[in-house]
Formats: sequence, structure tokens, C-alpha cells
Amino acid sequence: MTGQPTRPSDTLNEEYWRRYLSEPDSLVRFGRRVLTHLPSDPRCRFCTAPFAGPGAPLMRAIGKRPSEGNPNVCNSCQAHMVRHRGGAEVEGAMLFADIRGSTALAERMSAGEFHDLLDRFYGVASKSVFEHDGVVDKFVGDELVAHFFTALAGDRYARRAVEAATALLRATGHDDGGQPWAPVGAGVHSGRAWFGAIGEGTHVELTAVGDAVNVAARLAAAARAGEILVSAEAAAAAELDDALEHRSLELKGKSESVEVVVVRVGSR
Repeated sequence: MTGQPTRPSDTLNEEYWRRYLSEPDSLVRFGRRVLTHLPSDPRCRFCTAPFAGPGAPLMRAIGKRPSEGNPNVCNSCQAHMVRHRGGAEVEGAMLFADIRGSTALAERMSAGEFHDLLDRFYGVASKSVFEHDGVVDKFVGDELVAHFFTALAGDRYARRAVEAATALLRATGHDDGGQPWAPVGAGVHSGRAWFGAIGEGTHVELTAVGDAVNVAARLAAAARAGEILVSAEAAAAAELDDALEHRSLELKGKSESVEVVVVRVGSR
């Protein structure tokens, strides 16, 4: 906080985001599900409108195309974020997933081959998130960052985050009985986070920040290939089987150990 008085527009935008993220919107959810089934990637990370393939001409016909300010979202979603710049603290679930041993993988590949592997990972990761009513925050190198809130995922947002992580591990080959084409570990945590639109001018992005986000990132870093480390809070909300393995982890930056439930995909 800067100590400056809150502007009326800030308060209005905060209330807008709190309501938008916390109250289910059946029309928005229906629209995303329809767009998700139109080919093909890449897509708007918020509304899932396709930017390429057979679905792209239809999107252009209704005025949806990659934004000049942020090509990861469509121009209509970008205009919406610019108009409602700001955000609010809400309950949600955070999913982080990354490729284990990516440095070693890159050493064994040409730069072009490694690019193709990352591009394939981005595609299946986005699909897994979108099909489970989440929002892709960003890709950072070999890492996915995604969020799940009531407005899109309903009251079972923690369950949807775990399901998305499971779908991603399956899509990367962890349940095929052999070597996955991308060894991925993931972390899921639920709690309060600030979610909203940040940036300057027309370059505005959706993101989430807060301790809950940091915990999810630490869990993903601690997960082995084929594992999803789910915090006790998220596991309870997702109603995971209590017979699953439990661990107590010391996470960087946390003063107390964090209890987690281990979800495995495949035999690895």
C-alpha cells in the first residue's frame, strides 16, 4: 500500500472483481465450454477463443483476435481488463506444474527440438486447464501457472484444479506404462489470493498473487515426476481419498511444515 487515498474507481473495480470471481456466471461458463471445443491453439487464456485453425475465422468474424497489447488474450478480453483494471482478494485454487529435469532434457536436444517439446507441453497444459474451468495465468519457461475460481469452476474449484493436474500428467504420458514424453510434477493449493488485471496502458495481464500462490509454487517444485502434491486444505476441499499418502514438507520461505496429500499418475 502507498498510503494514498483509495480512488472511487479502485473501490468499484475491487467490488466488480470480487463479485465476478465469486459468483457463478452460467453464461460465461457456457461460452468458454463452447469456445474450448472450437479448434485450435493458441487461444485466449481467459475466454479460450481460438486464434488459429478452423475456429479462427469465426472468431475474427465476431471481432475476436489476439490483442496488440497482450497477444495471450483476445482483444475483447483485453479491453475488458483495461476497463476494469484492478482486482480483489477471493478464495480459489492455484495449480503449478513444470517439467522435471528440463535442463538435462535440453542438453540432449537441439534448440528447435526443445522448443517443440515446450510448445507441445503448453498445448496440453492449456487444454487440461480449460477443460476443467480454469484460467491460464502464464507459462514461465517450462512451468504452467493456472487458477480456479468459483465463477468458472463452481464451488468445487479445488477438485477441478486437482483434476486438471491429473489430466495434464496423463496427457504427458505418465499413465502409459513407459517413459513420459515430458516428466511433469505439479502442486495444488487453495486459499485466498489477490486476482485481477495489472499493467500499464493497453498492456494489461491477468494474474494472482499472495501467500497461497507461493505455496502452490513451492509444492510443484517439491513434486517428483508423476506426482501432484496437494496441500491439506486443498485436499479436504477436493474430498480426496484419505487413504492416499500424506507427507509433511519443509517448504522454502515457510516457518512451519506443510501437510500434503500425494496424488500419483502411473507407476512413476
